[in-house]
Amino acid sequence: MRQAGPEGPPGLAGLADWCHDAPPPGAAAVTPPPGPAGPAGPAGPAGPVGPEDVAAAAAALRGITAVTPLLHSRVLSDRLAGPVYLKCENLQRTGSFKARGAYLRISRLSDAERARGVIAASAGNHAQGVAYAAALLGAKATVVMPEGAPLPKIEATRGYGAEVLFHGQTVDEALVRAGELAAERGSVFIHPFEHPDIVAGQGTVGLEIVEQCPDVRTVAVPAGGGGLAAGIAVAVSHASPSARVVGVQAEAVAGYPRSLAAGHPVPVECGPTMADGIAVGTVGELAFGLLSGLSCQVLTVTEEGLSQALLLCLERAKQVVEPAGAAGVAALLEHPEAFEPPVVAVLSGGNIDPLLLSKVLRHGLAAAGRYLGFRCRIPDRPGALATLLAEVADLGANVLDVVHERFVPDLHPDEVEVILQVETRGAGHRESVIGRLRASGYTLLLG
Repeated sequence: MRQAGPEGPPGLAGLADWCHDAPPPGAAAVTPPPGPAGPAGPAGPAGPVGPEDVAAAAAALRGITAVTPLLHSRVLSDRLAGPVYLKCENLQRTGSFKARGAYLRISRLSDAERARGVIAASAGNHAQGVAYAAALLGAKATVVMPEGAPLPKIEATRGYGAEVLFHGQTVDEALVRAGELAAERGSVFIHPFEHPDIVAGQGTVGLEIVEQCPDVRTVAVPAGGGGLAAGIAVAVSHASPSARVVGVQAEAVAGYPRSLAAGHPVPVECGPTMADGIAVGTVGELAFGLLSGLSCQVLTVTEEGLSQALLLCLERAKQVVEPAGAAGVAALLEHPEAFEPPVVAVLSGGNIDPLLLSKVLRHGLAAAGRYLGFRCRIPDRPGALATLLAEVADLGANVLDVVHERFVPDLHPDEVEVILQVETRGAGHRESVIGRLRASGYTLLLG
């Protein structure tokens, strides 16, 4: 498979092993490669992360994680009037970038520390990264996940051999419990973003971006705690000083804009969002210090933007991406003026529950004007429903589902309520269908 298409930068070698994943059952543990010991232990988060740390991380990860492809996006390039590429970390081992930092962190533990086991907290992607890395390095892994974590992420984490426990409703609550368990058991707590090794490992994505697209001007990166964005910012600011890194958060859980305005991390309430992978109420102090020190901008995106971005990735780029992983693309759709091409949008993960995927796709189709749901009341007599359906068909809309309800409060005895789900051909066609039906005397309740 070629990277970036015919218009893009040349591809890298060594992509044939993208789909290789966890070691087979019974495989021998990997001996960590020699290299800098790196920061570790309780004082780690206070230490700086520099380009030399990211370079050392890249050497340590060689042969462990995949060099993911950079794909050219014509539809986004047209929208931004310049080249746009997608960095496909959804094709990384374990389905996200998290394996990079997790492996580096665990590989730098002493034999005695690994023997006591590792503990992590995650909504799913960091969980899989830690479980995968621990299996490679011969350490027992325990992961605390929030109640309601996506089932595929739970099963994948167990599939890599980790023990999975559940606590709380948010990642922040799971983090607290994981820290308590680590203290009780004497295990090493592998924080998802608050450690230099984690940030340096994630920063290797930035090194690959600069190598694959040397003239990159802007990088759009999903941000929860900020470890990925901070690591990429460190790497890119050194390797390509003229390039900017822009973090992207879900509007419902956006800690960085408020924290950057305040000059320090500020906890925020976790509102409902489909982007569970970046739903972090308290940003990382280490990541915050790096992002603010490098003057990185952080934008927010709506749920509608996330669903449209996921739909675009699936339809136009043929990439299965989770909502959090599509946040960078959502920012390009909602804030195109903020990105100077050439742009690289990081698809940070592709671990999505099929049931959630179906809901998000429906949400995205509705936001794009390709889906219409409405209620209306018609006379309860033969032919009335057929007349309505014929009119919808004449307007070029495709009826997906019909529900006929007679027992509705305030419904007149001579009426019936009909719920229709209709496929339309875009926002203009959707509005035309609504207007024509209302002009024909139908009262529509949209939803």
